[in-house]
Amino acid sequence: MDLLPLLPMPSTPDMTRAYLASDASYDGIFYLAVRTTGIFCRPSCPARKPKPENVEFFAQPKDALGAGYRPCLRCRPLDDEQTPDWAKGLLARIERAPAARWRDEDLRTLGLEPARVRRYFANRYGMTFQAYCRALRLGRAFDRLRGGAKVDDAVFDVGYDSHSGFREAFARAFGQPPGLARRSGSATAARSADSRVVRVTWLETPIGPMIAGATDAGLCLLEFTEPQRLERQLATLRRRAGAALVPADHPHLTAVKRELDEYFAGTRREFDVPADAHGTAFEQRVWSALSRIPYGETRSYEDIARETGNAAAVRAVGHANGRNPIAIVVPCHRVVNKSGELGGYGGGLWRKRRLLHLEKTADKA
Repeated sequence: MDLLPLLPMPSTPDMTRAYLASDASYDGIFYLAVRTTGIFCRPSCPARKPKPENVEFFAQPKDALGAGYRPCLRCRPLDDEQTPDWAKGLLARIERAPAARWRDEDLRTLGLEPARVRRYFANRYGMTFQAYCRALRLGRAFDRLRGGAKVDDAVFDVGYDSHSGFREAFARAFGQPPGLARRSGSATAARSADSRVVRVTWLETPIGPMIAGATDAGLCLLEFTEPQRLERQLATLRRRAGAALVPADHPHLTAVKRELDEYFAGTRREFDVPADAHGTAFEQRVWSALSRIPYGETRSYEDIARETGNAAAVRAVGHANGRNPIAIVVPCHRVVNKSGELGGYGGGLWRKRRLLHLEKTADKA
């Protein structure tokens, strides 16, 4: 159920101009359906443009589906919908038996084409299917060792056949041998181990899936999982945090999921989950200034530059705003151009419009 209040649809002339220009900034704002083909698309679809007299417009994909139209196979207007059932079933199997080694034959036994699985994991999670499973196994091993388990037990609990293979994979992922990850009486040693892993999970929201990452210090990643940006986002986080990313649960991830649900329902205006963003000193000042923008209000890049103590640093503020790794919780969507135009947004301008619309209309709901 989409809890987000819908933006009013643009005028028909505006929507016509947008789809004829393949304007991606309108993606998610409306969908066009072509009467002569029975197909509906995003405005940015690269397919040949239909004549305006053959087009009708819809606010949501479900409206177009309800009118009998089929999704376009080129622009895939349903790709931002929630996790498909086949993927939910596969993820549940992996969670129940993380030590299992998956082969193509195993996937085919479940009626899944291996190429489809690989493509889905690459686009959604920024890693191959096998890398996802391996990261999950190593994450479980890390937690077992920190809980005091013996290395011998961890090796076989997570499905490794040999000590040498396990030690090599563990050291490559976490930058230390598995013996050092065991919990000790030293608080310094425990903090050192914590700093070498970021727990990550994937969340569904009314405006598309997101990836969230957390350390024990707080939330360090919250981004929309756009395939063209995800790999770069994850590589940047690994480099800045100096940590391996492993699929796992964490109290901060549970908290941000609950708080996001409340935010999209219009019942939460401030987030309580702590942030642990990794950036330069200047970026940290910018992100701190973003966090002080009140719900339902906006600030210009010039405003943020002045607040950081350097009114001339407008362009640098724009770059730091774009590198904010914690979307929504650190509300970079509330920064607009001095003229009042939206400016840019890594998650797509249509998402920025909807977030601002949600905050503007929450009092009226």
